[in-house]
Amino acid sequence: MTRHDTATAEDPRIARSRAAIVSGATEVFLTNGYEGTSIDDVAAAAGVARRTVYNVYGDKEALFRAVLAQATEIAESYAARLANVPADVDDGDVEGTLIALGRDLADSIVGGRVIPIRRLLLSEVGRFPDLAVDYYERAPGLVMRTLAKTIARLHAAGALHAPDAERAGEHFAFLTIGASLDRGMFEAELGPGAAAVAHERAESGVRAFLRAYAPK
Repeated sequence: MTRHDTATAEDPRIARSRAAIVSGATEVFLTNGYEGTSIDDVAAAAGVARRTVYNVYGDKEALFRAVLAQATEIAESYAARLANVPADVDDGDVEGTLIALGRDLADSIVGGRVIPIRRLLLSEVGRFPDLAVDYYERAPGLVMRTLAKTIARLHAAGALHAPDAERAGEHFAFLTIGASLDRGMFEAELGPGAAAVAHERAESGVRAFLRAYAPK
C-alpha cells in the first residue's frame, strides 16, 4: 500500500458506522420525511450513539444529502455499464443488447430505492432546490447524456438509424421505463410483481423503439 493510500484509507469502524447510519437514516427519512426526522431517530435506527451520527455526518442536512446520494450512485453505476456497450453489439444482436439495457434500467429504478428516494426529494424540493438540480444532473441527466452517446455510437456503426441521438435516447428511456416510473411515483408500495411488469414493459418498449430506429 502506498503512503497516499495509507493516509486516505477510511477506518473500517467509521465505514461500518457510516453504512449503518445511512441505512437507518434512509428508513427514517422515507417514513417520517425530513421535518419529522430527528438525529435521535436515526441513531436508534442505526444502532449507534447520537454523538456518532454527529461525528460522522455533522448535521441532519448532510445526512439527508448522503441518503439522496444513493440514487446518484445507482445512476452512475448504470451509466458506466451503458458507456461500455460496444458499437458492434455482439455480432449485430441489436435487439438483444437493447433489451438487456432496458431490463437493466428497469432493475436499477424499480428494483431498488430510486423511486422512494425520488419521492422524498420531491417532497422537500422547496427546502433543497439546489439539491434537486444537482440530483437531476447527476442521476437522470447523466443517464440521458450517456444514453445519447451510446446511441450515437450505434448509429455511427450502422447498428441503428438515429441521426438525432439525444431525441432517440429520450424515446428509448420513456418507452422502456417511463410507465413503470410514473406508476411507481404515485404508488405507496410497489407490488411483488413490479419488477416482472417493468421487464415486460422494457422489452416491448425496445421493440417499439427499434421499429422507429432500425437501420434503413
